[in-house]
Amino acid sequence: MVDNKINCRTIAEQIFLAGVESVIPYRLITNKMSLKDNCLKIGHLIFSLETIENIYVIGAGKASAMMGAEIEKILGDRITEGHIVVKYGHSCKLNYINISEAGHPIPDINGFRATGEILKLAELANWNDLVICLLSGGGSSLLPDIPEGCLPEDMIKVNDLLINSGACISEINAVRKHISVVKGGQLSRIVFPATLVNLILSDVPGDSLDVIASGPTVPDPTTFLQALNVLATFGLTRTVPRGVLTFLKEGAAGKRPETPKPGDSLFDKTFNIIVGSNRMALESSKSKALEFNINAVIIDDQLQGDTSTVAEYLVETATRFKSDKDEVKPVCLLFGGETTVKMTGKGTGGRNQHLALLSALLLQNKPGITILCAGTDGNDGPTDAAGAVVDSDTISGAIAKNIDPYKYLNEFNSYHFFKKADGHINTGPTMTNVMDIIVVIVE
Repeated sequence: MVDNKINCRTIAEQIFLAGVESVIPYRLITNKMSLKDNCLKIGHLIFSLETIENIYVIGAGKASAMMGAEIEKILGDRITEGHIVVKYGHSCKLNYINISEAGHPIPDINGFRATGEILKLAELANWNDLVICLLSGGGSSLLPDIPEGCLPEDMIKVNDLLINSGACISEINAVRKHISVVKGGQLSRIVFPATLVNLILSDVPGDSLDVIASGPTVPDPTTFLQALNVLATFGLTRTVPRGVLTFLKEGAAGKRPETPKPGDSLFDKTFNIIVGSNRMALESSKSKALEFNINAVIIDDQLQGDTSTVAEYLVETATRFKSDKDEVKPVCLLFGGETTVKMTGKGTGGRNQHLALLSALLLQNKPGITILCAGTDGNDGPTDAAGAVVDSDTISGAIAKNIDPYKYLNEFNSYHFFKKADGHINTGPTMTNVMDIIVVIVE
């Protein structure tokens, strides 16, 4: 039995961490890949290395360094060459694969350079070669390139506008795919006719392959016209750089080639394997809750939408469980996914801290409910916090310290609110990423 709020907060964090631990790359790669007697197994695929001339390893994402480390343990000097790109602070020592660090969630010059190096390897691959691609959350920002007629600063600005627009990840990526020569299945086009095997750590709701890292190895169902419609829907048509808008308009007019679509034969030698997902993390979190003798229910592993709407949903769901006399309590309600925030202030924070602050305001006068919102990558927005944990005492405690929660909320400054009021969840970079986990404990 959970007997006080301090325990609830501590237990919620332990439940969250159990989910993260279950999707650390070393577990995931060894579950999907093995080498014995010159026979390489990757998921359901089997390759005789006697028939493989070169093995190239490429990749992008927050978890790709740790994924690469496991690949090196299995293949060692059989790796001909490799290059992957990770977010700053997410690298590790590699012996056969080159590694670059670059900007995320906004791309920077190092990301453009790393993409160039990765594409050089992709272009080297030939018919008897095997290319292993490691993709994880953050891949879209970490694998940037510059379309014709655009400048690096154009790409940086359009990414900044998109991630602060309130658009969901599939809408954002529809644009990203069409201002790129690598996203939206185009990496497969470059690697062909070599065999391309992609080990993917999913960071999108529903594990949609065409959305993860903007789907560089997957047929793209979106079009230039849809990308333009996203800009129009979110009021970005007048603010995106002129070169970007011109490029998209030329594509919609048929003056630039579309991304490869389903049924294209270039995907005949491309294989996509999901090695980890949010659902896997939630199942492990559920098991951890049961260890504490807390009833546990996975409510949703595809949570999306504006943080304000989601906060109301979380509190309403928790309140319903609390008032249900037939429900065994304490109960842990688990949610996974990725919310969106439309920024109107200039503060510092991230979607999880903003969601936690919104939830705290709704939890006033609702004792017995604890809500933790955190990112599995350990970084919520451009901060060093993974997220925050709140309960009915969060707001009253802040006010007692002369901290005005509404001021921080209106300024989108949730990071500094929790810095002063307490409640941060700090893990440091976890080297993985399967979106966010929300842990709700109802006493």
